[in-house]
Amino acid sequence: MRHANIAVFIPDLGCPHRCVFCNQKTISGAKHAATAREIDAAVQTAVRSGIDPQTAELAFFGGSFTCIDRVRMCAYLSQAQRYLNAGVIGGIRVSTRPDGIDPERLSLLRQYGVTAIELGCQSMDDDVLRLAQRGHTAADTVLACRLVKDFGFALGVQMMTGLPGSSDVTDRRTAEQLIALAPDTARIYPTLVFAGTRLDDLYRAGTYRPQSLDEAVALCSELLLLFAQHGVRVIRLGLHADDGARACLAGPFHPAFRELCESRIYLDRALQCLAGKAPGSYDLTVGARYLSQAVGHHKQNVRALGDRGFAVRFHPAADLNQYEVRAGMTL
Repeated sequence: MRHANIAVFIPDLGCPHRCVFCNQKTISGAKHAATAREIDAAVQTAVRSGIDPQTAELAFFGGSFTCIDRVRMCAYLSQAQRYLNAGVIGGIRVSTRPDGIDPERLSLLRQYGVTAIELGCQSMDDDVLRLAQRGHTAADTVLACRLVKDFGFALGVQMMTGLPGSSDVTDRRTAEQLIALAPDTARIYPTLVFAGTRLDDLYRAGTYRPQSLDEAVALCSELLLLFAQHGVRVIRLGLHADDGARACLAGPFHPAFRELCESRIYLDRALQCLAGKAPGSYDLTVGARYLSQAVGHHKQNVRALGDRGFAVRFHPAADLNQYEVRAGMTL
């Protein structure tokens, strides 16, 4: 049995306007909002695959769930609640905007058994939010996060790096401010340029430069570690290929983006362990579950350390946690 989100895409549904970066139909691969029949089929497929009914969630993504027409929203919630009451799933997750949260809507979500709410915060810098045409402020995010927590929901936050007007400094500050709001989970998305968006126009005009892959990996590895150090689980880092990311025109897309970031953390930790040591052969020990991350994508960390004069072999150990590295001289 495995945990799973049964993703239901409602692209652009409820969104009051289009943000400069957004093309949900491309990202989700869905050309229309899911129908009741399609949701039922998705649930049945997930059940046959062996999901854990105690932890599986039916998750509504791609739109601003709490901003859609009330009749349609309640129809979605009623269908999800039937699965919940039948013990098919263990929770209901919805994604929405910070300015789509208020006590009345939260009370309604709680009545239908919603367990987790993710907020598309994107940035905590008001100038960046304005340039992204988000239509809400950082203060809206603070209020929404506090309300979600006060009503007893699990809180997820979503942020983006490399938005117009942002920098590594503003993105780090966004992560720090979101962490201070005590979320349970986070998603980090480097900005990609998709056709048909305002960002596409800015990119073609030369007024927007997306992050390079190296820049995004360097920053996002730092943010990933920052969230982890504060007990916030990062449940998504970068868009996956099946999210339509291969259709991006520009930006730091890589099909193994999270692995690149985790490997960068291990490279930095390995270099810290080897600092001040003479070039030579060394054994590096890491947690058994994280051996592939430590070795790096296509053994890139082995090569990077070799370029610095350290011939290393990575070994697994049961007593080390994620991102811990122990170094010893090869005998």
